Amino acid sequence: MDSDSTSEKSNLRLLSDTELFQAVATKDTSALTTLYDRYANLVYSLALKILKDTSAAEDLTQEVFLRIWHNPNYDPARGSFSSFLVTLTRSRAIDKLRSRNANLKFLDRWWQHVSNQSSAQNPFEKASIEERSQKVRQALAQLPQEQRQVLTMAYYEGLSQTEIAERLQTPLGTVKTRARQGLIKLKKILQDWIN
Repeated sequence: MDSDSTSEKSNLRLLSDTELFQAVATKDTSALTTLYDRYANLVYSLALKILKDTSAAEDLTQEVFLRIWHNPNYDPARGSFSSFLVTLTRSRAIDKLRSRNANLKFLDRWWQHVSNQSSAQNPFEKASIEERSQKVRQALAQLPQEQRQVLTMAYYEGLSQTEIAERLQTPLGTVKTRARQGLIKLKKILQDWIN
């Protein structure tokens, strides 16, 4: 590393949060890096506390700083930069929880449709259930193989995400991401039919 870039980094560290943010607004990547170094632990800790998932907290930390990069709208007159980050992180984390809960509610409705298959007695109910089963199979077939595999193991075999990770010899965070992405895609595919 040359002395110019070392001195530039030292100079950036001396700048206030507001000055760094103004530099980020002009697309200064070094200023963003300095803000990230200052506040990534704060953002990650809060995200982890709310989401209770290390992978999701890491993703959210990246999202928060990407948002600052793409949409720099911090107003120093409204409070400190750290308060702005806390508010932004909390808001994004709650949005993620709501989305996760919506996906779980959708899956519960979907699972009830599938589970009700065994209670059908008359031929019309059986035909309707067969049609629903076919739609679900078609929707699952449209998912990428990794996502389909995780959802199938969870909902047809009743495995937890930890058990799926062990069986697939895949990190738990990867299994959670595949399940989340698969649920989102499945919800889009079945949205009109399930409501």
